[in-house]
Amino acid sequence: MPGGAALLLAPLLAALAAAAVGPSPANAAVSYDHRAVVINGQRRVLISGSIHYPRSAPEMWPDLLQKAKDGGLDVVQTYVFWNGHEPVQGQFYFGDRYDLVRFVKLAHQAGLYVHLRIGPYVCAEWNFGGFPVWLKYVPGISFRTDNGPFKAAMQAFVEKVVSMMKAEGLFEWQGGPVILAQVENEYGPMEPSMGAGAKPYAAWAARMAVATGAGVPWVMCKQDDAPDPVINTCNGFYCDYFSPNSNSKPTMWTEAWSGWFTAFGKPVPHRPVEDLAFAVARFIQKGGSFVNYYMYHGGTNFDRTSGGPFIATSYDYDAPIDEYGLLRQPKWGHLKDLHAAIKQAEPALVAGDPTVQSLGNYEKAYVFKSSGGACAAFLSNYKTDAAATVAFNGRRYELPAWSISVLPDCKTAVFNTATVRAPSAPARMSPAAAGLAWRSYGEATNALDSRAFTKDGLVEQLGMTWDKSDYLWYTTYVNIDSNEQFLKSGKWPQLTIYSAGHALQVFVNGQSYGAAYGGYDSPKLTYSGYVKMWQGSNKISILSAAVGLPVSSAHRHHCHSISSPSSELRQP
Repeated sequence: MPGGAALLLAPLLAALAAAAVGPSPANAAVSYDHRAVVINGQRRVLISGSIHYPRSAPEMWPDLLQKAKDGGLDVVQTYVFWNGHEPVQGQFYFGDRYDLVRFVKLAHQAGLYVHLRIGPYVCAEWNFGGFPVWLKYVPGISFRTDNGPFKAAMQAFVEKVVSMMKAEGLFEWQGGPVILAQVENEYGPMEPSMGAGAKPYAAWAARMAVATGAGVPWVMCKQDDAPDPVINTCNGFYCDYFSPNSNSKPTMWTEAWSGWFTAFGKPVPHRPVEDLAFAVARFIQKGGSFVNYYMYHGGTNFDRTSGGPFIATSYDYDAPIDEYGLLRQPKWGHLKDLHAAIKQAEPALVAGDPTVQSLGNYEKAYVFKSSGGACAAFLSNYKTDAAATVAFNGRRYELPAWSISVLPDCKTAVFNTATVRAPSAPARMSPAAAGLAWRSYGEATNALDSRAFTKDGLVEQLGMTWDKSDYLWYTTYVNIDSNEQFLKSGKWPQLTIYSAGHALQVFVNGQSYGAAYGGYDSPKLTYSGYVKMWQGSNKISILSAAVGLPVSSAHRHHCHSISSPSSELRQP
């Protein structure tokens, strides 16, 4: 088919799909309108938090989920990790930390809804962005674009997850907890660099997801052109500026960043809870009705699941529940108080859009009213360095700098984002109960022996290991006719190694000559050093190490690999 005809046909197909599967009626199990997600006919302001099941032990899940519920959450959000579930093409695994069904059922038991972000590209600072490495070697594949092999593999996995949820009765219309699903992840910013296949791919992904018959609304985060009925949503530190691309869709924040991930060699990031609470209240006061904390519990990147390169094993994220499952105070408690205030205001919040009153140069009031008489107000002071006294409805209110007060009845300020009343003492550690078993895991770096394979030339590391190991030996031999010049000059030859890998150890004739490492900002590396060599054959061995596969960008077939080192031998 000529290219012009194909371009004309794609929008037509998208329009037909939207007409066939528009927003669900209000009496469906889960639907939505301009104001909010609607569950069994009732608009809801929903507070959610990300807890990724593979980033904690199954034994921790009930406690984590209960702490999320106690913290005022309605929803738990998780990605679905393709490379954990299909490590070998066609061979699936849903056990232990990857027991998705068990995790969803435990969330239900805790009284939480579930937002399932199926992706299956997740980024998430997770190894290879969640893609299984075998996907890279499917003939003719190009990731995240209008490519037949990629779309076939992606669709098969999405349909498998949806079918599994249906078979277990886990969607809300079946009596289960899953109320929302997500396809793709933060693809919108990629579109300009992805060429002509980008927009058709995004439209296809939306149609494919809806066609699975999950029976719940689908979202696409950071996807301004998400076609109806898929909801486009916001991710970021602040999202009060965000509006969906249609007046028929609610304003949703899928990632309110509670902190940031830790990278090797970088400081541990922290976000003050006063600022996080301010951001959430500011989003709600402008009409937002769904907020998800990313992360609510970050956990740990076990078993070489850290992406990167050079993203740390810890995924604590300065979250309200820390890496070990302990409450991080005052963050957890202050947000709990915010959630309670928002829930008190919910009858007015879901009734309609706010009216805005100016209370000063930096101060505003956002007022929500229902036909039944409910009234809620948010009083804001946007000045960063000074408190303010404002008059509202005949009363005076003190607003600290950069803060918002919540008035669920338009009279009483029950919460202020900058006034922290939650305890701030650090969590106390206590000895574990008797019988707790510890296990350690190691990976042998095998020496070159009769079992090893050999391949001439500088091979790509990922292409040889398929990510089954972080390590690969590169060995070569250099013949020296005479080392007399080295002995006379007192200077040995200089060995220089350039690598697109992440780290390497250097050995010459069995003797270690040190190591070289990249870093988060610049993973490529150079090693240079003088090495002792004797007359005759000299063995140069390089142990190359990967520190997490890249999580972002297009992951096209020909790029984003751990490449082999190259070297040169310089004589003085």
